[in-house]
Parts: sequence; structure tokens; C-alpha cells
Amino acid sequence: QVQLVESGGGLVQAGGSLRLSCVASGRDFNTYAMGWFRQAPGKEREFVAASTRSGLRTTYSDSVKDRFTISRDNDKNTMYLQMNSLRPEDTAVFYCAAEQWGMATTIPGRYDFWGQGTQVTVSS
Repeated sequence: QVQLVESGGGLVQAGGSLRLSCVASGRDFNTYAMGWFRQAPGKEREFVAASTRSGLRTTYSDSVKDRFTISRDNDKNTMYLQMNSLRPEDTAVFYCAAEQWGMATTIPGRYDFWGQGTQVTVSS
């Protein structure tokens, strides 16, 4: 079992940056692949980025590639999402998730644990 808490969301102008954090409590953080997802009002939850257990392999959605960077510090039980060049269409609630099989999949249903989310709003 792992509990996840996101932070770092807020209001930013288009072109700005934010860094989200996801702190995990519980044991064995380094045995989970981790992912970031987001959900805008009226839309389905969508994949943003994922990291394998070690953080050596990462995956991104096409919409955030080259703008967002996922990373993790297993010693601190923390995952990050550095978001640069933010756009109004990035506005959403961002969630972190943990997946026990280490697959770093893009499919939300494959993740076992979720945080409560943090709001990111990008103004034009």
C-alpha cells in the first residue's frame, strides 16, 4: 500500500513554468513505476508522463513531449513533473499514480494507487 500526495499546482500565465511534486508514504517506493495523468473539466483522464522504477526510462504523451520532464528521487520517495512553456490547454487537475508491476504504462486503469490531485490553471 502506498499513499500519494501531490503539490505544486497553481495559476500561471501561458509560457510559464510549474513543478509538481508527488510524495509517497508507505514502503518500497522504488518498486513502483510512477505516472502523471491529468483531467480537464468534461474530459477523460489522460496520460501525461511515466517513469520506470529506476527513473532511467520515461514516456511522454505527444502533447507534452519536449515541454514536460518527469523525474523521481527514490531516496526521498518523491516524483516530480517539471512543466515548461505551459499553455491554456494544459489546464487540468494533475494526478500522480503508482503501478506495482513496474510497467510505466500509459493506461490509467493499470495503476494501483492515486493521489487526490493538484489543480493547474494556465491563463492566456
